[in-house]
Amino acid sequence: MSKYSLCGKFKTKAGKRDEMIDILTEAADGMADVKGCHLYIVHKDARDENTIWVYELWDTKEDHDASLKLPGTPEMIAKAMPLMDGMPEGNHLEAVAGKGY
Repeated sequence: MSKYSLCGKFKTKAGKRDEMIDILTEAADGMADVKGCHLYIVHKDARDENTIWVYELWDTKEDHDASLKLPGTPEMIAKAMPLMDGMPEGNHLEAVAGKGY
């Protein structure tokens, strides 16, 4: 059975990457006991000082969507939006095999 996976790209305004990383790290810390979440990793882009990548692995898209409604999540998103240079981008993927799957 496949799992739902996301590879998200967040472009921040100049000088705001570390502040955004703090918010995303808080989100990652909150994923420890969230139903269906197997992976939530925040990455700095090695070539672009204003870009952050987040890799996520979920049992289902529904589990991911439910996580966006957890207490505190809408407030965290509202805090992050002014730091971003445009809307987040990403790929919705279907994980099928591999280490950590």
